[in-house]
Amino acid sequence: MSMRIRFAALALPLAVAGFLSTTLSARPPVSPSAGRAAAASAKSHAPRPAPAAQAPRPALWKIADADTTIWLFGTIHALPADLPWLQGKVATALKGSQVLVTELPDTPPEAMQAAVMAHGMLPPDQTLRATMSEADRAAYDKAMTGMGFRPETFDRAQPWLAAMSLVLVPVKQAGYDPASGADVKLAALAKARGIPREGLETAEGQMAMFAGLPQEVQYQYLREVVAGIGSIKGELAAMIKAWSAGQADKVAELDKDKQDDPRMIATLITDRNKAWADWVQQRMAKPGVVFMAVGAGHLAGKDSVQEVLRQRGIETVRVQ
Repeated sequence: MSMRIRFAALALPLAVAGFLSTTLSARPPVSPSAGRAAAASAKSHAPRPAPAAQAPRPALWKIADADTTIWLFGTIHALPADLPWLQGKVATALKGSQVLVTELPDTPPEAMQAAVMAHGMLPPDQTLRATMSEADRAAYDKAMTGMGFRPETFDRAQPWLAAMSLVLVPVKQAGYDPASGADVKLAALAKARGIPREGLETAEGQMAMFAGLPQEVQYQYLREVVAGIGSIKGELAAMIKAWSAGQADKVAELDKDKQDDPRMIATLITDRNKAWADWVQQRMAKPGVVFMAVGAGHLAGKDSVQEVLRQRGIETVRVQ
């Protein structure tokens, strides 16, 4: 499974984190000591990005004509709290913008949770583990207990939400905090400077997008997350290292030998990239300065937003 797909979970940190908090409070770890041990072990062995020889310089692009400028920035949705990336050209571009555009607008936690309940839960007469094959259930149970959780913890969740939750647990245990994600930091700076924020999508729409994946695709997603649970921290560390160094195509390179279901790629990546390119194309007809921030995986590779724009005759210029 590619990292772009695996870390799709981090695009909905508030929703998934809220589901995790509510679920784990209702179904505590196998034992308090088991939960603490799993968290302590993950933190002590967490591969963090190596100290950079210079300050982080994540990639930044510019799209401009005579009266419109759109800054295009790729985000990582969970970062170490002490990574000093929001400075230099990125901070200057945001401060000079009239609006911040992110994947989601500012959304209250209760609205996120309502969307989770509407699109992330199985019917009352079904449980997740009961719908799995014996082999899949055994692997899933092993992954859950290995993290200190009861196997039935996510039994009410649809496969896509269970998979996202499984990704988020080791990420948080390793010290990569969605509260320190680039989206959150950008939104905080924009708010402090009185810059309004808009969303390309809605929480309801994103949840419906995941829930609309065919069941066999959702179960394959969960199966692959379970199989790769031990590599999640290392993969995120590699992604953050490349992002910090401004190596925009590194994500695509890291994913070059990994295959994803074409339906999942279309739903989560390529269809959205085309929609966001549509938004850029339409917004260029309106004067002003916009800072647009979307997941870094959408700005890398042959199906990136920039490539879609290039095919339409719109040039993006790398400025950092």
